[in-house]
Amino acid sequence: MPGLLVDISAQPRQKAQAGERVAVIEAMKMEHVRFASADGVVAKVLASKGESLVVNQPSWSLFE
Repeated sequence: MPGLLVDISAQPRQKAQAGERVAVIEAMKMEHVRFASADGVVAKVLASKGESLVVNQPSWSLFE
């Protein structure tokens, strides 16, 4: 769903564990928290805080 990237706590080269909060997106007047789907390291942060996101736009990339 499209929305506004309210917060992104992921940083490049940061370790992330499965279930860890990575970003918060505001859509339809609600905040949707996005979590890491697997253990890994953040490769890139692809969006900035305050950026409007389109449907299925990635905000970060995670590699194991």
